[in-house]
Amino acid sequence: MNDRDERILEALREDESRGMALLMEAYAEPVYWHVRRLVVRHEDAQDAVQEAFIRIYKSIGRFRRESALSTWVYRIATHEALRLLEKRRESLPLDGSGIFEQQADFWTDWADKDAVRLQKAILSLPRKQQLAFNLRWYDELGYEQIARITGMSTGSAKANYHFAKEKIIQYIKDHD
Repeated sequence: MNDRDERILEALREDESRGMALLMEAYAEPVYWHVRRLVVRHEDAQDAVQEAFIRIYKSIGRFRRESALSTWVYRIATHEALRLLEKRRESLPLDGSGIFEQQADFWTDWADKDAVRLQKAILSLPRKQQLAFNLRWYDELGYEQIARITGMSTGSAKANYHFAKEKIIQYIKDHD
């Protein structure tokens, strides 16, 4: 565990509100962007992140240090994002077409065609590949940490990332 996480955990033991403030300061933004890449819409990301930090607050006493604090935080946030996506799934087309267009919001920079194409490519992936790709590419996490966050084995995290990368490359070539 890194020094920042140790300070956060110590602060949580001494003064819960100060500790939560440090936790939010350290993780609110990266967790928001992680969740946002999964759920796409700003409002949905805010809802999922808020729920995640409520769950973190309620269960911080049960954190056992079996993994890094960041892993635990990301795991909870990922579950909240997936829960939100599962609730929304019924309203989406069965073939997954138009997901980005339906979910994108005014925060989307439609002028950046490469970024839009990349996001469409990522959203076309199976969920495990999306998670592995996003956590590795954007959050720059190692495969072991990705495995702990997603519940995959380390080998599956590697395989899912590499399959995702190849599918994204193919998608971009096909949609040039």
